[in-house]
Amino acid sequence: QVQLVESGGGLVQAGGSLRLSCAASGGTFSRYGMAWFRQAPGKAREFVVGISPTSLYTNYADSVKGRFTISRDNAKNTVYLQMNNLKPEDTAVYSCAADAGGHFNSRFGYNYWGQGTQVTVSS
Repeated sequence: QVQLVESGGGLVQAGGSLRLSCAASGGTFSRYGMAWFRQAPGKAREFVVGISPTSLYTNYADSVKGRFTISRDNAKNTVYLQMNNLKPEDTAVYSCAADAGGHFNSRFGYNYWGQGTQVTVSS
């Protein structure tokens, strides 16, 4: 059973930065496509960014391009999300997801999900 555990969320002022981590266990991390999603109160879950198994390809939502950076360390079974120039509208629960087939562009079809970590950006 694959488990994903996020960390790094918190409260930050607008313009600040946070780095989220998602640690995986119980599977072959290096084969998984990984993605970050977020869900704000009263809103649908939103795809933020995905990364291919070898880090060769990434796919960002327009709302975070130029501000967020995804990366992964397959030796540590961890995917990261560096978030810079945060805005109040980035406030949400951020969750990571894994696709055992290596897909990372889709908003659907992920096999495993973490519980999420809260990010709150104050104005």
